Amino acid sequence: MASDLVAKAKEAFIDDHFELAVDLYSQAILINPTDADLFSDRSQANIKLKNFTEAVSDANKAIELDPTNPKPYLRKGTACFNLEEYLTAKTAFKAGASLVPDDTRFIEWIQKCDKCIAEENDEVPMQSVDSVSTPTEVVTTPQAPEKTDAATKDVEQVNNVSTELATRTPAKPKFRHEFYQKPEEAVVTIFAKGIPAENVSVSFGEQILSVTIDIPGEEAYIFQPRLFGKIIPANCKYVVLSTKIEIRLAKVEPVHWTSLEFSNNSLVVRSSTVSSGNQRPMYPSSKPTKDWDKLEAQVKKEEKDEKLDGDAALNKFFRDIYQDADEDTRRAMRKSFVESNGTVLSTNWKEVGSKEVEGTAPDGMELRKWEY
Repeated sequence: MASDLVAKAKEAFIDDHFELAVDLYSQAILINPTDADLFSDRSQANIKLKNFTEAVSDANKAIELDPTNPKPYLRKGTACFNLEEYLTAKTAFKAGASLVPDDTRFIEWIQKCDKCIAEENDEVPMQSVDSVSTPTEVVTTPQAPEKTDAATKDVEQVNNVSTELATRTPAKPKFRHEFYQKPEEAVVTIFAKGIPAENVSVSFGEQILSVTIDIPGEEAYIFQPRLFGKIIPANCKYVVLSTKIEIRLAKVEPVHWTSLEFSNNSLVVRSSTVSSGNQRPMYPSSKPTKDWDKLEAQVKKEEKDEKLDGDAALNKFFRDIYQDADEDTRRAMRKSFVESNGTVLSTNWKEVGSKEVEGTAPDGMELRKWEY
């Protein structure tokens, strides 16, 4: 059965049906969770969908299962490069190049990483001696003035365009955001009222936060800062509320961020004491009289008391179950949901782990199988 799913997944990938390919690879992984190639191939499909954080996770799992396969290193490096995590990408490409020294793709990617790293550090790559032209004598001809006039016009046009771009007023962001912090985490709040959870996408990288709010009929809002410090993606989380989106970033080190976004002039202030339950968090505010502890308690109370209805309440209910469940319960929920085409959600692994879950249609409806 797993081989059939893999064959269909490969066919879907070739036909550019990448979402279907990811779904089929996920079903195959449920059947054979130790197959490194399945994770590697799903990583490639996620890259095509620009799900770079998921692609890195799949590539890491493939490397863990089979560290001698060069393909996961290439895919991890590609995803990290798109997340602007150039050092991590370079490390992955170098590891892959050590396995297949004759594969020029790794060398080309390493060179791209070096260039981006140099640009981040404001370093100007040294110009190659071969690329410097030797001055030669220019012989003037009657046509020379025409070429000079044309070149002058081209330069004037470029300058006019540059001036126009420089004077344009940058568009204001659609949503306002703020952040505060504790020694162990930073909390980002995006004030977006009445946004459905399914229209919000949040992903975490090593030092990248990516938020997309995509409302049909409107231009998508994208907030993708390079963060002041590194975070632990697996420990980060977010919640979509009726008036805002709250994102909690788990810091790698208990350092004070002087700003949310990284800059070359950023100064790192390390905490001199180990954080404790009684220690007040440090906040980047010019108003020390504001009681942030009281504000945070009030926000948590609002979240607890928030009344949801319809699909939002149901989705929150299932998210809470999944978040607090053990691994067997999570496996049961994933397997039953995928195999039943979204019509069954079971938490009993003993019941669904040994057999395929059949879908059930609501009253008055007929369940039909999709033909690939």
